[in-house]
Amino acid sequence: MGGGEPVRVLALQSGTSADGIDAALVVIEPSDDGLDLEIERWGTEPWRPDERSLVLRAVHGGRLDPAEWCALQTAVGRAFARAAVRFASDADPVDVVCSHGQTVFHGVQGGAVWGTLQVGEPAWIARATGCPVVFNLRVADVAAGGLGAPLITAFDERWLAASAEETGVAVASLNLGGIANVQVVQADGSASGFDTGPANALLDAWISRATDGAETFDRDGAHARAGRVDDALLARLRAHPYFALTAPKTTGRETFTIGTVDEALDGRQLPLADVCATLLELTATTVADALAGTAPDIGRVVVSGGGARNPVLMARLGEHLGVPVEPSDAWGIPADAREAVMFALLAYLSAARVPLELPGTPAGRAAVAGQWDLSAAPLPVPPTVPAAPPPRRLRARTREERS
Repeated sequence: MGGGEPVRVLALQSGTSADGIDAALVVIEPSDDGLDLEIERWGTEPWRPDERSLVLRAVHGGRLDPAEWCALQTAVGRAFARAAVRFASDADPVDVVCSHGQTVFHGVQGGAVWGTLQVGEPAWIARATGCPVVFNLRVADVAAGGLGAPLITAFDERWLAASAEETGVAVASLNLGGIANVQVVQADGSASGFDTGPANALLDAWISRATDGAETFDRDGAHARAGRVDDALLARLRAHPYFALTAPKTTGRETFTIGTVDEALDGRQLPLADVCATLLELTATTVADALAGTAPDIGRVVVSGGGARNPVLMARLGEHLGVPVEPSDAWGIPADAREAVMFALLAYLSAARVPLELPGTPAGRAAVAGQWDLSAAPLPVPPTVPAAPPPRRLRARTREERS
């Protein structure tokens, strides 16, 4: 793992929607001007019903006693270990496992983050794989006075820098998970990023409740396509105080809950399709507003996350933004895998002791992300990371693209 040798990282994460455990097996190799990433495998390990029920109970703010918190920490750790064994079993030996775990709370008050909580005991992963495991990747930045999010800015400033520099036009990336976050990389290599508000969180929660769990998301935007936007509901939702905050800023599911929609409806009854159309429009308009207010000169938007597979949302984003909007697949990273691929890079940077400079982190206080569980294997000699400036570059491709 030292010098210019490639590093094999298995990265695991579950987003705010808790749809499943995303995994990506990534080979990272330093080159003269940056890092080359080859994505060997990616996919999703489903939660078992009892696991997801416990996870969602915590994510939605349910009361858990100490025994239940212990059960949650153990269940998530064991589920991630199961995913790690599945995705590493047919591959060459893995050097490092990165586990983001499951976020259950991100504490924001007055625009500052006072704490963040991700669960999933890493010892289960270390025992199952025999690998060192890096985890708890946000809290060092929070302790340094930062927001602990969006972590993906550290990835995108390397990944999109070459395009922005070559074209002389800023490139934006947009991740549409439960919460939407945008990153903007300027032609001079500078980067910014923040959470714009809900992406799929409200839509998923509303559909799940309306169908008694028979549906958990709006597949292909079918409900939204069949409905019409209710202007009164949209206006009340857009009046949420989060949207008026200045960037950089961060939020989570604890801020945008199904109660947010209930309150905005104020007792009115609307068809499911109309609520879905309105919630989708909320995402599209608030993303467009955020980019117009912070980066009006972008040339294109690269989209990842579950929302990238919703053709209705992608079309509305394109109409509001007026620039090309395309999934990250066209840039070498499957839209469903980009967050997991990002965590693979963070593991590499953590092993190499490279501090993360995130939006909102006070100048001079950037911290190395992550803690390490070395109970099953020691951390090998840290990899060499090309120095900056100038080579803060990242190239990504899938194994199929290489062949």
